[in-house]
Amino acid sequence: MTGSSFGKAFNITTFGESHGKAIGVTIQGCPPGLTLTEEIIQKELDKRKPGQGILSTKRKEPDKAIILSGIFENQTTGTPIMIMIENKDADSNDYMKNSTLFRPGHGDITYFAKYGLRDFRGGGRASARETAARVAAGAVALCILKKYNIKIETYTIELGGIKVKDISLNSKKTNYLQCPDLHALKLMEKRIEQVKQEGDSLGGVVEIHVLNAPAGLGEPVFDKLDADIAKALMSIGAVKAVEIGAGCEAAQLKGSKNNDQITNKGFVTNNAGGILAGISNGDDIIARVSIKPIPSIKKPLQTIDEQGKEVEISTKGRHDISAIPRINPVCKAMMAITITDHLLRQKLNQ
Repeated sequence: MTGSSFGKAFNITTFGESHGKAIGVTIQGCPPGLTLTEEIIQKELDKRKPGQGILSTKRKEPDKAIILSGIFENQTTGTPIMIMIENKDADSNDYMKNSTLFRPGHGDITYFAKYGLRDFRGGGRASARETAARVAAGAVALCILKKYNIKIETYTIELGGIKVKDISLNSKKTNYLQCPDLHALKLMEKRIEQVKQEGDSLGGVVEIHVLNAPAGLGEPVFDKLDADIAKALMSIGAVKAVEIGAGCEAAQLKGSKNNDQITNKGFVTNNAGGILAGISNGDDIIARVSIKPIPSIKKPLQTIDEQGKEVEISTKGRHDISAIPRINPVCKAMMAITITDHLLRQKLNQ
């Protein structure tokens, strides 16, 4: 399958399916001499591991990272790094009765149109399970960024139509939803319980901040930094929109308000989201992703089977109610991979 790779100087290729033997990633372009252990990767994987909180699937995967290559005595060698994550708790039984039906909101119908067949067990390659491989690769990218004091924070700013009003990173660290507003958190939790009883699901918005990114990252025209960030984040299955800086709000502003004025101390505002003309300007890089509701729901919906016959479907199984908060570390990983790729490109050009 083409389209399973991302990046140029720092390149990742993910492999595997939701109910296969394993998933994983191959990373090329990681510099030698970087300290890297399975424990470092595991720390990031544990943040997206299933089975945590009332929103999450009851599938219990240990998501244990196994490094197969590219490491010697806990140091990267400069050769391709391969990380494997075994699937330990896949249960395909709930998928059997709907094996010929196209689940609304899923990639079943489009995979069938493209390939003439599909892995109906959990969505196969289109499953959110694939994102564990991205998080493993992101852990490697974060190790590189740490050398340059570049940090990335993610937090939930909206869930089920409830938006945060205040942002406190300390508050974010105290709750499983990674919500930086404790008042909004209580409202989100009530909304979750209500929707859970209805057999439905919820979408939301995650914000991503990159701190201490240097100016000069990004390439002119087609390899703009913000273009690659958008592609990286849009490649996550549940993401339906990406905003950089002021995003859609910029369309409502006058130029005099949208333009970030400059002083000898830096930019007065950050409507640009840290990127101008596709190149980082040294300010914080800010992005937001809008995430659709999980498509696997118990509520009956209209669909068709592979022969075009209209039927009703109710998707049973072990599914999340929302991609949040397990998608947050995936967003962090894809941002880390993109920034690392452009950072290494810049180093090669110097």
